[in-house]
Amino acid sequence: MRDLRIVFMGTPDFAVATLDALVKAKYNIVGVVTAPDKPAGRGRKISQSAVKKYAEEHKLNLLQPTNLKNEDFLKELKNLDANLQIVVAFRMLPKVVWQMPTYGTFNLHASLLPNYRGAAPINWAIINGEKVTGVTTFFINENIDTGNIILQKEVNISENETVGELHNTLMQIGSKLVLETVLLIKNNTVNTTKQPKVTPKLAPKIFTETCKIDWNKSKTKIYNLIRGLNPYPAAWTFLFNNEEKIKVKIYDVELRNEKHPLNIGSIKIDNKSILVAVENGFLKINTLQLAGKRKMDAKSLLNGFQFSKDAYVQ
Repeated sequence: MRDLRIVFMGTPDFAVATLDALVKAKYNIVGVVTAPDKPAGRGRKISQSAVKKYAEEHKLNLLQPTNLKNEDFLKELKNLDANLQIVVAFRMLPKVVWQMPTYGTFNLHASLLPNYRGAAPINWAIINGEKVTGVTTFFINENIDTGNIILQKEVNISENETVGELHNTLMQIGSKLVLETVLLIKNNTVNTTKQPKVTPKLAPKIFTETCKIDWNKSKTKIYNLIRGLNPYPAAWTFLFNNEEKIKVKIYDVELRNEKHPLNIGSIKIDNKSILVAVENGFLKINTLQLAGKRKMDAKSLLNGFQFSKDAYVQ
């Protein structure tokens, strides 16, 4: 049985669950690598990563390099004498880093590789209407998310599940899969599988334009886009109301199948509900946020906001 000395690399909440699982399993975490502090939000206050906060609370040795090829960082990393590195929601590592430990560097990815390689696998699985996704552990190599697979676990996606809900499910299941993977490495019983040579579905980074709703698409595609971006970064559209053009983020919605004569994108107010006309039905908007306002439910908005008769979204 191998004596493991682990360096953990990660940044957001998704990574914290795995780090916490490793700490509670009493593995020897000799170092934690996370993103540098940076200004965030309207006030540009300095923001610390979720992994940094956890590492400091548990008095773990912390490194925050701005450049992963920096000689001082590489020397510090080497001095930790780790024989295994675990990466969860971090960034692409240079070869000099991932090749450093004797037992390799493995990554937890929130999809069933080879599908949904890239930065936003959880979002794209829902946006594309998938019924099944999962988590994968694999050894890192030169290319992004292409290394040999160690373990995978399938997870069903329910019809109305949001990306926030699926994120939390995969976070917990992923942390357990990492513990299983570490145990295989500790016992020297790992058997890896090469990723099949197929043309995979990809999960590129989500940009502002990705999140804009095209109301001319099918209601199912619009619905999947909205839940695949709820709660973050949120789907959005422009509301045209009288002479105003307002950017609106849309979060929680319901599908309604119903024939209607309205133009696509028309707003209909019905019994304290906001309905948007789409092909062969409506999308009932339950939660939204007007630019400069707080996030609120439709009923609260209608208490203080007047939609014109010809209001529409585009």
